[in-house]
Amino acid sequence: MTTPEKIIYLDYHSTTPVDPRVAEKVMYYMTTNFGNASSVDHSYGDAAAQAVKQARQQIAHLINASPKEIIFTSGATESINLVIQGHISQQNSRAKIIVSPVEHKAVLDTCKALAKKELVEIIWLKVNQQAQIDLEYLEKVCSSGASLLCIMAANNEVGTIYPIEKIGAIASSHNIPFLCDASQAVGKISLNFQDWGITYLAVSGHKLYAPKGVGALVVRQSYHLQPIIYGGGHQQGIRSGTLNVPGIVGLGEACELRQLEMSADESAIAILRDQLQNLLQSQIPDLVVNGDLNHRLPGNLHISIPDIPNSAIIARVRHQLAISGGAACSSGAIAPSHVLQAMNLSENIIEGALRIGIGKFTTTEEIEKASSIIISAVNKIHQLF
Repeated sequence: MTTPEKIIYLDYHSTTPVDPRVAEKVMYYMTTNFGNASSVDHSYGDAAAQAVKQARQQIAHLINASPKEIIFTSGATESINLVIQGHISQQNSRAKIIVSPVEHKAVLDTCKALAKKELVEIIWLKVNQQAQIDLEYLEKVCSSGASLLCIMAANNEVGTIYPIEKIGAIASSHNIPFLCDASQAVGKISLNFQDWGITYLAVSGHKLYAPKGVGALVVRQSYHLQPIIYGGGHQQGIRSGTLNVPGIVGLGEACELRQLEMSADESAIAILRDQLQNLLQSQIPDLVVNGDLNHRLPGNLHISIPDIPNSAIIARVRHQLAISGGAACSSGAIAPSHVLQAMNLSENIIEGALRIGIGKFTTTEEIEKASSIIISAVNKIHQLF
């Protein structure tokens, strides 16, 4: 078996490597400054509490929020569940939730579970073939009122970036709380929590070069949520549990580094993405690029090669290249991507879809090698057919 470090990694939407500078801080707070941030009787606890306070400031600075608005969680999935379940449990009657059909499963499955219990009614939005939201339809739906609106900042499959400022303005004008899953967007594009009408913002550390298992939920100050985890009343009673100080420090450090380096990094990443796209298009004439090509994450390249199942390509390249098929794996069975289905793409485009994610540690040499590997695999499969 090929060792992972010999394989070119182009699955940055799935997870990112931890930045070595972040890892250094995490290790320090695991082994040297390892105190419990809730221990008020000694300096170990004081140092941990101070580190958590600094991380709150670093995260708040990146997204223009107040440090007081940040609740630490285990990641975006927990943050999303906390909002949807915690917000809905405060409603006196059956709640209406307006949802984009291309949201992450953390949003969709939570909403569907509550709908099954008849606690909520889901109002589905419309998307076009680029996965963009129909804003006129959004305005129309919001005018009837709702308990919550769920729209992500950027799509985790096709990379489409949503006009969050406009969406937030629509939600605000109808007094509808707005949950924005920003796990793919934070640290890659600019976000403004304070000024864009966002009520709740979900962040995940491992999408921006911080460790797995740590995230944040940003809650606008005038709002409160019913907890879904009890015990100890930590974090304003919203999320109990001993704080994961090393993870929190790592998330804070990663956010500070993104604040400093995001602009230059993402410009360089976009150049690499375009280079890979051009190389593939020059040799694979029927290649299709999915998503909104004018509004997509710099590191996202979502392609389809019609009439070649993505599984056939992945099987040929997996010992050299880490990319994904963009399909959800449920109970061991590969299901077609709900995102591509919502976009109303043809079956052969969906079946031939590949998600490529480029990040700050990707090199030009890797891009050139990756293009050769994919082109070679496609050619060999064509020869077989």
